[in-house]
Amino acid sequence: MSAWAAVIGSPIAHSLSPVIHRAAWGQLGIDGWDYRRVEVGEESLPSFVAGLDDSFRGLSVTMPCKQAIMPLLDAIDPLASAVGAVNTVVPSAGMLAGFNTDVTGIASSIRRACTEGGVPMPSSALVLGARATASSALAALGELGITTSCVAARRFGGPGSVIAAASRLGVNVEQVMWADTASVQRAARAADVIISTLPAGVADPFAQAVAPREGQVLLDVVYSPRRTALRSAFERAGGVIAEGTDMLVYQGAAQVQLMTGHSPDPSVMRHALEEELERRARQGPGGRRP
Repeated sequence: MSAWAAVIGSPIAHSLSPVIHRAAWGQLGIDGWDYRRVEVGEESLPSFVAGLDDSFRGLSVTMPCKQAIMPLLDAIDPLASAVGAVNTVVPSAGMLAGFNTDVTGIASSIRRACTEGGVPMPSSALVLGARATASSALAALGELGITTSCVAARRFGGPGSVIAAASRLGVNVEQVMWADTASVQRAARAADVIISTLPAGVADPFAQAVAPREGQVLLDVVYSPRRTALRSAFERAGGVIAEGTDMLVYQGAAQVQLMTGHSPDPSVMRHALEEELERRARQGPGGRRP
């Protein structure tokens, strides 16, 4: 029985995880493993997890399963537990263990952008959105030394709330309602880094009103299409872009380490990802999920 890993979620057909994981496996000399896309929603998730066999080596978990999978696991890493979202599952001594590598993906992409852009590491932040990726963003900002961040969202309550995650992480959140345009713009002007965790198109009205400053850092997690309205506004103003593709690569590299025990070269994964994005751009719209 050949070893396999997979990315699960719904919809999953356009996921780029197979591209970066297979590139990493090739660079590491791992042969005979199969990396799959598996369409799994919240309703089918329990039966899917129950059916995992000894040939399974790991899961990359995307929406809507990042929170739904947590009660189905035997152990959860403290960081993933604090964030309230799992994006990686690996077998360990007959148990299933959950981790969150989105945090390192976000932090690493911002570090790389600041280093290459020649700007200081940020000391203040605005996060757009209030769900799983926003919670990971707060944890990443905490790793960068930012313990108080502003979060702008339509609502803050409900399961998977960024406010509950902030409490578990021990960081402070200043809440701004998305409808309060003036307050959102003030928060944007005050932030050294803006992280948009919003789906494609949702941040477009904000992009039309925002006035980025030179050297201000933007991480838009949407990477397909890469040239979002928000990114274009920052580029025109001389802002520094932290690539959403870098977030994907760095979180994927951490997943490969967890699944294989070996550290891949992120540049190999990045090259494979760029080639695939170029291929999809020639063929038409692609997917956005990690």
